[in-house]
Amino acid sequence: MRHYNIPVFIPHEGCPHACIFCNQKKITGVQTSVTPAMAEEIIKEGLSWLPKGERQAEAAFFGGSFTGLPLSLQRQFYEAARRFGDQISGIRLSTRPDYITEPVLELAASYGVTVIELGAQSAEDAVLEKNERRHTFSETCRAVEQIRQAGIAPGIQMMTGMYGSDAETDLRSARLFAELDPVCARIYPVLVLKDTILEQLYRQGKYRPQTLEEAVETAKGALLEFRSRNIPVIRLGLHAGEDLRQPGTVAAGPFHPAFGELVESRIWRDKLEEMVLKQGKREIKVPAREMSRAVGHKGCNRRYFQEKYGILLRFLPAE
Repeated sequence: MRHYNIPVFIPHEGCPHACIFCNQKKITGVQTSVTPAMAEEIIKEGLSWLPKGERQAEAAFFGGSFTGLPLSLQRQFYEAARRFGDQISGIRLSTRPDYITEPVLELAASYGVTVIELGAQSAEDAVLEKNERRHTFSETCRAVEQIRQAGIAPGIQMMTGMYGSDAETDLRSARLFAELDPVCARIYPVLVLKDTILEQLYRQGKYRPQTLEEAVETAKGALLEFRSRNIPVIRLGLHAGEDLRQPGTVAAGPFHPAFGELVESRIWRDKLEEMVLKQGKREIKVPAREMSRAVGHKGCNRRYFQEKYGILLRFLPAE
């Protein structure tokens, strides 16, 4: 069976405050509070959409800081997932590094939570402070170790292009996060969302968001850092839901509905450049599953070699 997540977004619930880049209702597309009863319905519907013959998935409580909720409410959400028995293979959730405590972990372990993803964002304390994260990298390290000791797998979520950061600090953060050996990672370039402090800084000329080109290059470096340690990156860029596509929601920044594909295409472009320029190849054999990435999003790699070098590459499927 393939692995599936059924996401249940609980925006802002459990968050002690809003970071300068945060507008969870825009990010998640959820405008109202989600109750345990609503979560049960979301999971039920999610299971009904699984491909025929595949009826197992993880329930994933995302958005906000799940472990910042009262323990009694956390328990109710866990119970909502447990009502589906073996159809739910596990539970994953996202939270802040400073919201990991022994009671939280004891409760999570008792309900079979499999993965806790930490919104660590940066390993640079100065960057965390400028973005009003109100936690430090050392707290992230502590939380990872506590999660692991509780028998739960830790995951890491990081951001690139934060206020006060640059490509160098972002790549250093990726290296430090990878050294923590999480089971998975997500990489999100910062977007300037409407009605955030970051938007005010942008309007005042105090913050320059990454260009799409800069974001792709930085995310590529971070992705390769995690891959060098065999850590799967399970998400590149925010999910391009309807809310993010609404005019005015994203005031500035490297938003692209296929951001992950752009990053993967860039990795292929780098490989191809070496093959073409150093080895003189014009016909490239590519595994079928990688063909779209090799050719590039909407043929961007093919165009790149035509426009820059006047070379027309042929891509041949191979096993």
